[in-house]
Amino acid sequence: MQVLSTKSEFREHLETVRALGRTVGLVPTMGALHEGHLSLLRAAANDCDVVALTIFVNPLQFGAGEDLDAYPRPLERDLELAEEAGADVVFTPTTSEMYPGLTLTNVHVDRLTSSMEGASRPTHFDGVTTVVTKLFNIAGPCRAYFGEKDFQQLAVVRRMAADLDQPVEIVGCPIVRETDGLAMSSRNVYLASAEREAATVINRALRAGAAMIEAGESDPSVIEAHMASIIEAEPLAALDYAAVVNPESLLTPDHLVSGTTVRLLMVAQVGTPRLLDNLGVDVP
Repeated sequence: MQVLSTKSEFREHLETVRALGRTVGLVPTMGALHEGHLSLLRAAANDCDVVALTIFVNPLQFGAGEDLDAYPRPLERDLELAEEAGADVVFTPTTSEMYPGLTLTNVHVDRLTSSMEGASRPTHFDGVTTVVTKLFNIAGPCRAYFGEKDFQQLAVVRRMAADLDQPVEIVGCPIVRETDGLAMSSRNVYLASAEREAATVINRALRAGAAMIEAGESDPSVIEAHMASIIEAEPLAALDYAAVVNPESLLTPDHLVSGTTVRLLMVAQVGTPRLLDNLGVDVP
């Protein structure tokens, strides 16, 4: 496994790979790898000839007062895990390598970024789409793998790639969970013991919302309120939002229609971290 730290090295390496007729699977991450990330690497290894992992804690997607400085950066361990999971090349740029001067350009996706995470973190998605565009431009034509845990991000990146004709196929991969249902996240390391147990309420609330839909409830506001009440009953959890949305538009429908699919999305703060989770549900 090769570890490269400059944009030119990474670009040239992947250009050489493609010149040999080999396909590239790109897995963009901020490091602190867990089983969710490793599942993306394995999916890329299954589909593509060469797996390219990027590890970069992107300052543009952190707002004021967020955990940029404290974000975990266990690079040596990440590299060991990446190699075991099938990565062939890892790109580990510094901030100055990615942003060598004042950045005057950003990439903005309208509408899909105005609600949920976009409402709670107004600058977040512009930071995500800007850095992902840079990574796509550096990496070149490839398949790019993203986890469904950050479902709104996945929808935004898909739309960006389509709207800008980026030569990248976006592949969404299922959420990987702990045995008690908690979605794996790099921020789970922030949870104290009692908080870790309390965090399971997020998945329980989502499953309760899914059960309401499966039982015939068609009013999204009723489902959202029920999910919210479950979070609010947990003293260590503070609800940010609970939403029932169309998985493509990310808009909340007036009522659920039989034969369609909706996505239940939820964010709650437990202790220090904001924890995201979601669940797709087929409407009977």
